Amino acid sequence: MSQVLSLWRTTTSLPVVGASVGKRVFSLAFAQKAPYFATIRPRFTVLEPNRAELVIPKRRGVHNHLGTVHAIALCNGLEAAMGALAEASIPSDRRWIPKGMDVSYTAKATSDITCIAETDPEQWTGEDPDVPVRVRGVRDDGTVVVEGVIRLWVTPKPPRA
Repeated sequence: MSQVLSLWRTTTSLPVVGASVGKRVFSLAFAQKAPYFATIRPRFTVLEPNRAELVIPKRRGVHNHLGTVHAIALCNGLEAAMGALAEASIPSDRRWIPKGMDVSYTAKATSDITCIAETDPEQWTGEDPDVPVRVRGVRDDGTVVVEGVIRLWVTPKPPRA
């Protein structure tokens, strides 16, 4: 099991703090892994192999000139969800790196946004090193505000010297 998935399961199952506090602890720790994730203050709600969800709170720090969640903040949320999914899903003998992102902005981000990343299990074990991760951001009313694909390059880990 990956360190990220192990941390998620540990923090969300601690009886002393409860799942909601555990999710907050995990989210803070994850955001420190890549400091720019902290700018969106992600709140992870789901993390399992092939699926991750987090919420970007709508607040002034992520607004654009229209008062909606900025496009780059949305992309940061999608990338954070994808990164957590990749860490939770990839076989231990492989490694990954993002190689591209294609997104479409489909509506105004006028509320908190739930960022969702999804894959299929067979994508991680096939011969093709190109792994597309489906991503989308959804408003509180269910409207999709951003959707697309983040492409990963997945290769075997080199042997240790």
